[in-house]
Amino acid sequence: MPQITFHPIGIIHTPFISADNMPIQGIGGKGIKATIEIYPEFAAGLKDLDGFSHIILLYHLHLVEKHALIVKPFMDDKKRGIFATRSPVRPNPIGMTVVRLTEIRDNLLIVEDIDMIDQTPLLDIKPCLPMIDDIQGLRLGWLTGKVDQFSWKKSDDRFI
Repeated sequence: MPQITFHPIGIIHTPFISADNMPIQGIGGKGIKATIEIYPEFAAGLKDLDGFSHIILLYHLHLVEKHALIVKPFMDDKKRGIFATRSPVRPNPIGMTVVRLTEIRDNLLIVEDIDMIDQTPLLDIKPCLPMIDDIQGLRLGWLTGKVDQFSWKKSDDRFI
């Protein structure tokens, strides 16, 4: 299989300097602000982004040093398959979060509702579109009855 190489388009600056006690999803970081520095060679791509209230961030989970196919997620005491979780110890350590875009200043994005560690490399940005991203009839699998925990559950060192 050919190697796939990605290059960051920017860096995410957050108040979280360690994974310990960090939100595990964006809803848990509600109201927490971050600044995203887009590298100058990609700044032109921000044109027209200011009209969107929410954006999807795709980023490299740069501190992940291993992967596992079976994990015990933050939301459960049972071991689960990695692809049935949002655990960071994935074969390809790519994270995804929807954030509120509050301001753009030149090549800086000011966002809220974050759940990533400081200095996270940003791979891509996409606008969040409710007519596309709002999926009706979702089934929640093993997370049924546990989704309220996303707003208060924090990370620990289990994936470090």
